[in-house]
Amino acid sequence: MKIVTWNINGIKARIENLKIWLQESQPDIACLQEIKSVDENFPREEIEALGYHVETHGQKGFNGVALISKISPDEVNRGLPGDDTDEQARFIEGVYATDKGVIRVVSLYLPNGNPVETEKYPYKLNWMARLETFAKKRMAFEEPLVLAGDYNIIPEPHDCKNPSDWEGDAAFRPESHEAYRKFVNLGFTDALRNVNDEEKTYTFWDYQAGAWQKNNGIRIDHLMLSPEAANMLASVEVEKHVRAWEKPSDHVPVAAYLNA
Repeated sequence: MKIVTWNINGIKARIENLKIWLQESQPDIACLQEIKSVDENFPREEIEALGYHVETHGQKGFNGVALISKISPDEVNRGLPGDDTDEQARFIEGVYATDKGVIRVVSLYLPNGNPVETEKYPYKLNWMARLETFAKKRMAFEEPLVLAGDYNIIPEPHDCKNPSDWEGDAAFRPESHEAYRKFVNLGFTDALRNVNDEEKTYTFWDYQAGAWQKNNGIRIDHLMLSPEAANMLASVEVEKHVRAWEKPSDHVPVAAYLNA
């Protein structure tokens, strides 16, 4: 089973790229972030015509996540539990039947958190605490669980070309790293780093200052696996070539292959 995370940075701007990519990459489950569309305006018919099922949790102009899959989910849950006042569309969970049982797959878009001196940074840390609580409850099921998405966290210095450029940024602050480690220490495996510890392995290149051409990137898109999912992991691929397409997202797809 091929499970992919991709922040597409706007479905309206990237629909043609998405359709080309779906036909080329053939993911079993694609977790999209930043669709920037309300549910009713998402171009589901164009994607369904390619043989995919679509589930969205959208928001006008901002955020928004989606699950696109070759098989229909048995269950879909929208919104990260823990704060009924949170109206931002950043979380969708699907439960899928496989030959070996079920697998839970989440597409998440963790808050950016900048500027850190505003309310955006406490919101990011609170969201991470809620994610930890959610993950702890799901881990008790002892089922394969994949939390895939744009975490807006640079885990280690070698996950960015120039660490000094990111000092003070919400993605690299000590408080963010502490919250991320608490989540990981529940027993999650970073799929990519489990099979690839090479430096200069990035998933995001800014549109500005020739970042793509200079390979001045960062790694913030992660597939985090529960122990049951990690036991199924075969390989991971960063589909970097997509960044060179016309009208690209600033993120690229990251794919985990599971024996599920």
